[in-house]
Amino acid sequence: MLFRSETPPSPGNLHVAEPPYSDRPTTAMLKADIDSGATGDKVAAYDPGLSQLGTDDEAAGNPASHERIALARKTEAATARVRKAAQPQGLNNWIVPGFCTAIGGIAAVLTLSIWIF
Repeated sequence: MLFRSETPPSPGNLHVAEPPYSDRPTTAMLKADIDSGATGDKVAAYDPGLSQLGTDDEAAGNPASHERIALARKTEAATARVRKAAQPQGLNNWIVPGFCTAIGGIAAVLTLSIWIF
């Protein structure tokens, strides 16, 4: 039997750094904000897309302006608290093992009580 690795295959295992501040941001910078976890929507990981952000707008002849992209970057930025909660290795690493232990304990108590009575 083969076991799958916990590490996602390339390019999903690539680290994405948060892009620096810019007066003229691009849609690639907005996508890097999302992939780096700066928006708090997902864990920091590269997310390959079929088409990059803004491609549909450009094809329609209406590309996003730098001001709109800057506004999107500003409004989508997550607070430090949200970023910390979105990280997989946080202070709450005990929740899942604790839940599994509690469920196992309840099952053991029920099994023993049915067996004894």
